[in-house]
Amino acid sequence: MDAGGSGSGADLRSSIKKWKIIYPVYLNSKKTVAEGRRIAAAKACSDPTCIEIADSCAYLKIPRAIELDKAYPRDFFQVGRVRVQLTNDDGSPVNPAIRTKKQLMIQIAELVPKHHGRTKKQEPVAGPSVTTTNKKNKKKK
Repeated sequence: MDAGGSGSGADLRSSIKKWKIIYPVYLNSKKTVAEGRRIAAAKACSDPTCIEIADSCAYLKIPRAIELDKAYPRDFFQVGRVRVQLTNDDGSPVNPAIRTKKQLMIQIAELVPKHHGRTKKQEPVAGPSVTTTNKKNKKKK
């Protein structure tokens, strides 16, 4: 478990249980509302991962914990989730610009397409081009 906060092990685990959970399915534009998408398809991104969601939370300065061993209950093939802390113990928001889980999901969905892992994938590979050689067909005697 990768925790983005500070504290001791047992104390941290008990406090993380109170954090909000974000599954990648919530932000996936390829899923329907019945399949688990929670934000508008126009605002959602295609196939987000837990790592991209956690990196986006780090950029927004929101404490997070990745749980790769957990699965989405509606679809057990969707593995991984991220727990996020939206409010402090006194009830004040961690990031004043983000007060609700829905606002956070929309912010994350805007940041995921700009994630460095995705921008590297889309760049063309500048490798040597493969050329084919024409060989003359020789008849065996």
